[in-house]
Amino acid sequence: MDGFGAKFRVGALAAGFLWLMTAALFKLLKPVPNGCVMTYMYPTYIPITTPANVSSDKYGLFLYHEGWKKIDFAEHLKKLNGVPVLFIPGNGGSYKQVRSLAAESARAYQGGPFEPSFYQEATLLPVDAGKEFMEESDDFAFPSQYVRMLDWFAVDLEGEHSAMDGRILEEHTEYVVYAIHRILDQYRESRDSRSKDGAEGSENLPTSVILVGHSMGGFVARAALVHPHLRNSAVETIVTLSSPHQSPPIALQPSLGQFFSQVNEGWRKGYEATTTHSGRLVSAPSFSRVVVVSISGGIHDYQVRSKLASLDGIVPSSHGFMVGSSGMKNVWLSMEHQTILWCNQLVVQLSHTLLNLVNPETGQPFPSVKKRLLVFVRMLQSGLPQNFKLLEHMRSSPVKDFPTKNEKDDTGEGSQLRHLYSCSPSLHWTDDGLEKDIYVQSSSVTILAMDGKRRWLDIRKLGLDGKGHFIFVTNLIPCSGVRIHLWPERSKTLSEAEVSSHKKILEVTTQMIQIPAGPAPRQIEPGSQTEQAPPSAVLQLSPEEMHGFRFLTISVAPSPTISGRPPPAASMAVGQFFNPKDGQRKFSPGFSVRTIYAEEEMFLKEDHPLALNLSFSLSLGLFPINFSLRTVGCGIKTSGDQAGVDQSSLCKLRCFPPVALAWDAVSGLHIIPNLYSEAIVVDSSPAMWVSNPVSERTTILLLVDPHCSYKLNFAVSLTAAASRFLLLYSSQICGFMVAVILFALMRQADAWELDLSMPSLITAVELNLRLPLPLLLLSVLPISVSLLLSLLRSQPITPVASFVGVSTVCYLVANGSVILVILISYFVLYAAATVQVFIKKRQVAGLGGKSSIDLSSSFTWFLVCLLSIEACAHH
Repeated sequence: MDGFGAKFRVGALAAGFLWLMTAALFKLLKPVPNGCVMTYMYPTYIPITTPANVSSDKYGLFLYHEGWKKIDFAEHLKKLNGVPVLFIPGNGGSYKQVRSLAAESARAYQGGPFEPSFYQEATLLPVDAGKEFMEESDDFAFPSQYVRMLDWFAVDLEGEHSAMDGRILEEHTEYVVYAIHRILDQYRESRDSRSKDGAEGSENLPTSVILVGHSMGGFVARAALVHPHLRNSAVETIVTLSSPHQSPPIALQPSLGQFFSQVNEGWRKGYEATTTHSGRLVSAPSFSRVVVVSISGGIHDYQVRSKLASLDGIVPSSHGFMVGSSGMKNVWLSMEHQTILWCNQLVVQLSHTLLNLVNPETGQPFPSVKKRLLVFVRMLQSGLPQNFKLLEHMRSSPVKDFPTKNEKDDTGEGSQLRHLYSCSPSLHWTDDGLEKDIYVQSSSVTILAMDGKRRWLDIRKLGLDGKGHFIFVTNLIPCSGVRIHLWPERSKTLSEAEVSSHKKILEVTTQMIQIPAGPAPRQIEPGSQTEQAPPSAVLQLSPEEMHGFRFLTISVAPSPTISGRPPPAASMAVGQFFNPKDGQRKFSPGFSVRTIYAEEEMFLKEDHPLALNLSFSLSLGLFPINFSLRTVGCGIKTSGDQAGVDQSSLCKLRCFPPVALAWDAVSGLHIIPNLYSEAIVVDSSPAMWVSNPVSERTTILLLVDPHCSYKLNFAVSLTAAASRFLLLYSSQICGFMVAVILFALMRQADAWELDLSMPSLITAVELNLRLPLPLLLLSVLPISVSLLLSLLRSQPITPVASFVGVSTVCYLVANGSVILVILISYFVLYAAATVQVFIKKRQVAGLGGKSSIDLSSSFTWFLVCLLSIEACAHH
């Protein structure tokens, strides 16, 4: 390896890879607080006996029972009469991992459903939802109590590592199919046992089992449905937790990839209807009644990323969807691969969701696909993506307009809408606080106390100059703390009960969407002024939704009288009429690249839009942004007495804490409350050849107080970017490393055949960086052909620029890693050889100069010569 340039390239690549590994490990090994609450339980595992004519000694089946009292297993099985749910553990998992879900399901059954207002939130409908779905969703009502508990079963798969071999997955699938049949037979046996004892047997036996799988267990659950021996309609609902569906996380054996391809192809065919040549339907799809929901762990799950957990191309959106745990209602947390099994926020939410699948009339899951899908959507998904138009890349679901003043509001549709968005009539406010209304003349309104007043906003006047959209954030509880109505005309002061029953007034209170609130400010003493509390709900109304109405009112309940303890944290509500274009900011790829070495700033003056739409052309899944926000003004003029007071501390008393809503097309929604300094990361997989161009972008919606001015700073987090790069492209780097080594050996073999001086391994690797023209042509040719086929098939164009850029970086990193391994091996073996020579010299001196060479020294020198011809030549 001659020349300074060659040595510089080798040294630069080795140093670059060393820095990348150090930065990535520093980030990956750093403990991440996930915010999850531990789940506690009193588990008992009841073994389910295997019939004598069945030989399955390897695995086992258990029924979970929650309670600290000792029970009789036979008597407990005889009383079995719930809804069967089968838990399937993942790679190296245990059947005992069912305990968190099963324990919280028992508590949820005893405690009853959520409050009715929980189900009224405006929520995203499936992408393929049509008029029939929406009509059925209007008629659907969530139960006031649970009529049947969940019976949790679990399969004992002996902790086998199913992620390592496709044959193990096939064996697990075989046993899961047997376990499903055994569970259904057990209910019939329990009913027969009760009948023999004189008890009345239930005629409504379960005909299907709900499957819940973790990690590879979720894929096994899907594999069971394409198994030829599974009974018809034995499984109609599947929930997976951090399960790979697109491909195995690490395909160590060909059998893994083959089994994944076989199962996924069976699922695609399962949703295809059989028709004749004329288009006449012969038979419905075999999976027409199967609903699948995939829950991913988000950015903290390093084993199964959101891209792998996606159901795209496998399950149509009319029969399932994927939701990230960071975007789940009442959860809002990313979590590690194993944490998703015991995180109490998620476990409680999922338990109530499964209980809501049970039909109160039959005591079994709803047979209707649309009703089951509606339960999953309403219970798990947030309405924020739909409300803020974050789904433009997807085909939008039809949305009902609010009835205008010209419509007959006593018709069925108007009555349904009023019932859908109105607060419960059981909530009453004291009327003595609403004797005086306030008429707001500015486009922004701020409420700092529960004063019992009603604010009037003129939609036509305040919505001029394109400001036809309205947004409202608050930490007050909808219905009990604040209510919002649309009025066709100004009316006399009415009580809240009279307003709710008025035919021409539309209430939109329950269209507010909850967001996770950060920690509330701590009060030093009762009655003292505190910092503003973080918002917990947001509402956005479009001009179409307010069409036909003249006024919008914000009614605030009177502050409750509290004695003997400090009053609650400061109340807050801010509303604004705005133009969405005023808050849009687009950041080019050059902006993200510049922030790697120089921090970028942005200033927001007072009276800015409450909602800022920040669009990054480069995904934050690859270039995480260190985002810091500092309040620099809030209309307070500091006097001489306050010269030493921090302006930021004063403004915290007036401005509500900012909230960031990060949206990614792959992983979904990430909400960051109390955003002052945070590294924003999403779990996307950009720059892949099969990536959707939309996944290259990340949108951040920033909710900031319009009465305050801010200074925003952006900078790419190098440590987070390094860790994300290795997580996303480790398999590509390993593939390039193999190619680099083969190319180096090829150059050495070529020199040997031509009887030339054989280059060392490092020199051969350095020569790989000088790509010859034929190799470049071979690289460009398949890319060009693939692009041409995409154009001919009218498919989305692959993001070629990012793909080529990331592939080039992966190739350089692979060269650097190989060079570093060679150098380390060279110096280690050189040191070993030096020690060996020193020892042999001492031995020779001790023998009076008599020389002896043993096999170990010869083997050491052989390794040194094998790794470095140059080292061998020096000796």
